[in-house]
Amino acid sequence: MREQKVTVLNRAGVHARPSTLIAQAANKYNSKVTIIKSEKEYNAKSVIGVMTMAATYNTELTIRTEGDDETNALEAIVNLFDTKFEED
Repeated sequence: MREQKVTVLNRAGVHARPSTLIAQAANKYNSKVTIIKSEKEYNAKSVIGVMTMAATYNTELTIRTEGDDETNALEAIVNLFDTKFEED
């Protein structure tokens, strides 16, 4: 299991487009990918799951990956947050 904290850096937060990008990236891996916000866990492979998280600008989240390709999965998801989902 791997975990890393990220911060939502894009001004619009995690809306439909970023949620789709997260789910698409997570689904490329066999590992379980979970996003944790305020102790609640969300399935990163589900667009609806990610959207219901309602993560706004500057929200701190934890990305957790578990599985045989967990390191690559974690890096892919963290990169989306680091690049602000290519929105800014």
